[in-house]
Amino acid sequence: MNNKQISILGCGWLGLPLAEFLIDKGYTVKGSTTSQTKEKTLKERNIIPFVFKLGESYDKTLMNDFFSDSEVIIINFPPKRIPNIFNVYQEQIKEVLPYIKPEQKVIFVSSTSVYQNTNDWVIETIENKPEKESGKAVLAVEQLLQAHLKNNLTILRLAGLIGYDRVPGRFLAKKKEVSNGKAPINVIHQDDCIGLIYAIISENAWGTVINGCADEHPLRETFYTLAAEKEGLIPPEFKASDSIEFKKISNTKSKTLLKYNYKYPDPLILVS
Repeated sequence: MNNKQISILGCGWLGLPLAEFLIDKGYTVKGSTTSQTKEKTLKERNIIPFVFKLGESYDKTLMNDFFSDSEVIIINFPPKRIPNIFNVYQEQIKEVLPYIKPEQKVIFVSSTSVYQNTNDWVIETIENKPEKESGKAVLAVEQLLQAHLKNNLTILRLAGLIGYDRVPGRFLAKKKEVSNGKAPINVIHQDDCIGLIYAIISENAWGTVINGCADEHPLRETFYTLAAEKEGLIPPEFKASDSIEFKKISNTKSKTLLKYNYKYPDPLILVS
């Protein structure tokens, strides 16, 4: 097995720059995409391209080639927002499992949507009670992977993704009667997502669950108002009086276990 080779299942918003980062670090990277047109993009960036779509017919030899001989496999695609999201996402992951060998390490890029609102801090060991179907689907896949891969799996639960073409000023611009204005937000910049994944590999931090989130949690109203104004957009209008529901994602474990220092610890820096 090539310990300088990594397979990234899903070369989208995060997977593509992650692949480029790892190549710069000396890794050979295989990357998957569901789009034939994106194959050229991967080649141009020195990523070995594989085109297939889980849930549809594909060449099993191609799939085997994608996963084989890589020390680390990064599963990095979110569930589609469809009515039967809970079952479909699990079936997609089940298609992957037969190709992963016992000696291979796996990072599953998960989401903090697996956590319920507690109106308090949330750490990795809390009992998960997701409130949305997407969160329930992600948690089910986490459990599926844990049962199959055990100590070779690390789950990275990322907060709301921002950075580069994900401009938060556009998210709520012009909207009225927006709720939860006084709730703290949980976000993470793309650069820190990549940094955490690389730290997991570098520190051999396997068999665990880690949150990824900025240090600071500004109020939703403050953050999205400043973000809209920075882009020259009409800021959202928040409800004057509103009961709030929130969770504050703790990133303490990511900083201690991985020895990681966040590049963007305060999201307000990005919108001020």
